[in-house]
Amino acid sequence: MKELVLLKLGGSLITDKTQPYTPRLDVMDDLALQVKTALQTHADLRLVLGHGSGSFGHVPASEYRTRDGLPPSATPLAHRERDATEDNYWKGFAEVWYQASALNRFVMNALHNAGVPAIALSPASSVIASDGQVSVWETTPLRMALSARIVPVIYGDVVCDEIRGGTILSTEDLFGHLTRALSPDRILLAGLEAGVWEDFPTRAKKIERITPASFREVSSGVGKAAGADVTGGMESKVRQMLGLVQEVPGLTVQVFSGVAAAKIEHALTGETLGTLITA
Repeated sequence: MKELVLLKLGGSLITDKTQPYTPRLDVMDDLALQVKTALQTHADLRLVLGHGSGSFGHVPASEYRTRDGLPPSATPLAHRERDATEDNYWKGFAEVWYQASALNRFVMNALHNAGVPAIALSPASSVIASDGQVSVWETTPLRMALSARIVPVIYGDVVCDEIRGGTILSTEDLFGHLTRALSPDRILLAGLEAGVWEDFPTRAKKIERITPASFREVSSGVGKAAGADVTGGMESKVRQMLGLVQEVPGLTVQVFSGVAAAKIEHALTGETLGTLITA
């Protein structure tokens, strides 16, 4: 039976989130080679690859408050002039798109150089949101890529929003929609952290397993994110993943570090690493 895995390469892993617009090119090259090896050794593995925006998209997104969208107006734009606030917002919207796509190009270069057949699918061109949630997404190209043994690559991106005007959807937001649509077997979230910490940022107590019941006891210590992150950091990610494992029977999620040698390869081929999230 073919296994479907959604793998996210976190922005903290592929960029230096403390230095604006700083890619970790050597890390991307190594991760791409690990993906290639996993696909070669496990012929039945189907993979959707996602990545965060790291020190690229999050910097202008924070400056322009892109995720929040525009305040609602009583008068439709068709019947009035666009004001300075709206002009500034859409300027930022375009800048976030540019930076997110610039980082995606680095990721795609690494995959191409490693010999991974992959195609980037920009959410900005295919997803419509409604108040920060995916409303419409034509996933036929993604499904056909999987059928053709091509790795579809998605990433946190700006999208048009029916309520907010515009917003940002994180990779986890996008994975949420794909999980409901495709019913993957596993979601892998690779970053810098060895797992989910009970006492972030002290990092003395790693949580081996999280369930909806156990998370209530430790959520206050999980924390946010190191460096720029407009989409909520670790606590938000864990809450999203807990919702998904309750919705999709048999789904498991792993939060782990992609830093050490071959960890991405090991996770893709079935090893349990970091913190396991289950229903």
